[in-house]
Amino acid sequence: MPNETATAGLRERKKVETRRLLLEGAARLFRERGFEATTVADIAAHANVSVRTFFRYFESKEALLLPDGVEIFAYVENALAARPADEEPLDAVCNALLEAAEPFAASTLTALSHPLEDIENVVTARLVQAFSDFEERLTALVRRRLPPDTPDADLEAAVIACAALSAVRAVLRTRRARRATGPTDTGPATLLRAFRILRGIGTP
Repeated sequence: MPNETATAGLRERKKVETRRLLLEGAARLFRERGFEATTVADIAAHANVSVRTFFRYFESKEALLLPDGVEIFAYVENALAARPADEEPLDAVCNALLEAAEPFAASTLTALSHPLEDIENVVTARLVQAFSDFEERLTALVRRRLPPDTPDADLEAAVIACAALSAVRAVLRTRRARRATGPTDTGPATLLRAFRILRGIGTP
C-alpha cells in the first residue's frame, strides 16, 4: 500500500509539472512567434511530450490563454459565498464579480501582453463564452440568497445573474473596441463603472 500511495503521488506531481511546462512553453512561444504561428506540436515539443499528451491536458491551444471555465467560476462562487448575507442580491453578485475579476483579468493581461489582434480576439471570445455558460449556475447561487418568500424568485434570480454577467460581457467588448483606437484601462475600474450604470438603469 505505501508503494502504491507513493506511485500515485509521483504520478500526480508529474501531471502538475507537465501542465506547468505546457503553459510556460505556450506563453513563451506565443510571445516569440505569435499565436497563429505557434502550433500544438510546437508547444508539446517545448514541454517534451507528445501531441496526444497535450490533448490530455488542454482541448486546444486557445485553452492555454485563460483558466478553464470551472476555475473562473470557482473564483466567482467563492467570492459570492463570502459576501454578507444581508447584502442586496444585485450588489452581492456585482461585488463578487469584481472581487473575482483580478485572478482571471491577470491571465487575460498576460495573454494580451503580445500586441497581436488574433490573441485579443480569442481571449475576448473565450471570456464571453465562459460568462454565457455561467448564467444558469450563477442564477442558482443568487436564488439561494433571496428570501424564501420572494415573489417570482426564480425569475428575479435569473434577471440579476444575467444582468450582471451581461455587464461583464459589455465591458469585454467595449475594451476590445477601445483598444483598437488606443490604450485603455484593463483593471476592474471599467467593470465597476459598468455596474454603476446597471444599478442606475430606470432611476430618475
